[in-house]
Parts: sequence; C-alpha cells; structure tokens
Amino acid sequence: MGIPHVNKLPKQNPLVQALHTAVKGRARYKVNGLYRSEAFKRYLELRLSNEKGIRQVSANSYTGNVLVLFPYDRNPNAIALLIQNIVFDYRKQIEKSSIETETEKKQDVVSKAILAETPLQQPIDKAGRQLILLSGTAVGTLIASTVLLHKLGLDESILLAIQRLHTPLLDRIAIGITSLGGSMGLPLICLAFATSPVYYNRRSEVTTFGVATLGAIALNSLLKERFGRARPALWDWIVNVGHYSFPSGHAMMSMVVYGFIGYTLAKEFPHQRKQIFALTILLIGAIGFSRLYLGVHWPTDVAAGYAVGLLWLIACILGFNLWQKYRLSKQLITVKSH
Repeated sequence: MGIPHVNKLPKQNPLVQALHTAVKGRARYKVNGLYRSEAFKRYLELRLSNEKGIRQVSANSYTGNVLVLFPYDRNPNAIALLIQNIVFDYRKQIEKSSIETETEKKQDVVSKAILAETPLQQPIDKAGRQLILLSGTAVGTLIASTVLLHKLGLDESILLAIQRLHTPLLDRIAIGITSLGGSMGLPLICLAFATSPVYYNRRSEVTTFGVATLGAIALNSLLKERFGRARPALWDWIVNVGHYSFPSGHAMMSMVVYGFIGYTLAKEFPHQRKQIFALTILLIGAIGFSRLYLGVHWPTDVAAGYAVGLLWLIACILGFNLWQKYRLSKQLITVKSH
C-alpha cells in the first residue's frame, strides 16, 4: 500500500496531530492511543515501515510521538492520514466483536508481513545491532590489551604513574565516581531504572535487566574465586575493599548495568542514540579508571572486567531480542487463528 497523496486534513484531528513538519522529508506526530502501549508501538512501526516510500519510523510509547522520514516530494498531511488509517485498523483488531470478515483480511496481511521477519530473520533491533558491532571490536581490543599488559608486566608501572596525579580534590571525585559502580550505588541505580516510566509495562525488559545484573554478580564471583589474584598494595587505600582482584567487579558490573540501561534508552530515544552511547561509555570508563586511581585494582583486572561484562551484556541483549520476536510471532499466530 503506497502513501496517499493528500493536500489537507481537518485542522482538529483527534487521532493524529502534527507536531513538527518544517523540515522536508521529516515529520513528527502525536498519535492518540500510543502513550504507554508497547503493542500499538510495534504495530504502528511495522505498518509504516512496510509502506512504500517510508525510509525510517520511530515510535515512542513514552511520549506518544512518532517520527517519520519519507521522500521530500511527499506531503506530511499524507503521512498523517496514513497514520490515522493505521490507528483505525488497530482499534478494529483489539475489539473482539469486530474481528470478522473484513478485519480478518487486514489482520492476515499484517500477520504475514510480521511473521516474514520473525523470529530469526531480523532478531536484533537497530540499537542492538549497533551496540553488538561496536562491542565485538571492543571485546577483542580489551582481551588483547589484557594479554599484552600481563606479558609486558606493565600493571605496576601504570598504577605508579597514575599515583602521581593524586590530589585531595581528585581523591574525593574518584571516591564519588567509584561508588556508582559499587555495592551501594548500583542497587539504587537498578531500582530507579527498573521502576522508571521508561520500563512501564515492560516486564520482559525488566526481567532481562534483572537476569543480566544477577548473572554478572554470580559470574564475577566465580571468576574471582577461580583466579584468586591479590589486590595491588603499592600505597595505602582510602576506600575499603575485600575479596580478590581479578576481574574487577566494578568494571564488569558497570559495563552490564549501565550498558543495558544505555541500550534501553537508545531504543526509547533513537534521535539521541549517539549522545546516550557516548555518555554511557564515558561513565563506564570513569568507573574503571577510578579503581586504578584508588590503587585497588591492576589495569589487567579492569580490562578483563570490561571484556567479560561486555560479552555477558551482548548475550543478554541477544536473548532479549530473540524472546521478543518469539512472543510477537506467537501472539500473531493466535490472532490469526481467531
């Protein structure tokens, strides 16, 4: 179905309101019924992305907005009318009394379109694909760095060089940053995001977030016991630490927790994806460096913690995306059977 050519819509459209149409080929709309409806968000994105001429679609169930990129010669009002028709179709589907002759045909078209992409043809969303591509290179770099630092025996010399940076002000800053990746700060961060509006009515994401966090804790404990490496003792610590040194729990946990939060936010706010990823990397890097500054970890501890945490994060994201696709295909099969 192509985009209809329409010049005008009613000034007061109760279903679709244009918020920004000043840039050619790009328009944002407020869609009635989209707010806090993940099912409608997926349906709307799929229907629009299958339309001829639509280059990109991004719906946001948190704000109720939809961003659409389309050919420059298309009228934004035509896109608004198309969205309005999709809203009507969706409302018909969710009303049981209306799922009969004509609506069954529409459902069949939508089901075939979605099932053609599930569950394994496109298992990862755009944010996930970008994260995994970057992560693959990062994991290889981190592993190579860990091996190289260990073979060259640079752990001690790097820590001694960092010690020269110490000042009372930087000490306080380092303690504050390191707390964001420790047993006090991380539980509060996890609780805040798990109960935030971003995760409203998203049990699968909250569950994946919990599995990723608890799994990282267990994996880190097992690795520490396995290697049993002593912490550096080059100067007196100004923070309390315990247990073994390798791999760094702060580095690994910050990679998993803040990495998953950054991934979720990048999906929810795709226009700010680069900024979100940049801030996420900056925060994770700062937490790892704080452990070196405080002298409680060797550089190889931190590099290995990042590498293992990144691998576990990728596994959790892959599992989450596959589970989402499986659930969606199952729901569509159920709808089609009715």
